[in-house]
Amino acid sequence: MNLTHAITNNILTARLQGDLIGSPDTQQLLEVVNNSINKNIILCAVDLSKVRFINSSGIGVLVSLLTKFRNRGGEMVLINPSEHIRKLLIITKLNAIFTVAEDDAQAANLLKESK
Repeated sequence: MNLTHAITNNILTARLQGDLIGSPDTQQLLEVVNNSINKNIILCAVDLSKVRFINSSGIGVLVSLLTKFRNRGGEMVLINPSEHIRKLLIITKLNAIFTVAEDDAQAANLLKESK
């Protein structure tokens, strides 16, 4: 998995590419999130548009990230997950927990409304 990230308008945007299948690939993502939270960045958008595959460990990482942000009074939004990931969210009933945005602009609006 490849990760790029940026902080704009107090929103961490993490762009993932490849397969989200847990450690050790997700260690960098967790470090980026922890560093951002330590800087009081509590809003996050995770771009999944280029994630090909996700397994239960990957789902666990997303739940963990969501929990980290919500425990600090923040929020996390998923951007443009593939049809495969959307179906997985429905099957696991996590579609009731995660907010999904179609693009960066919608994600930013949803995150700002959550505050």
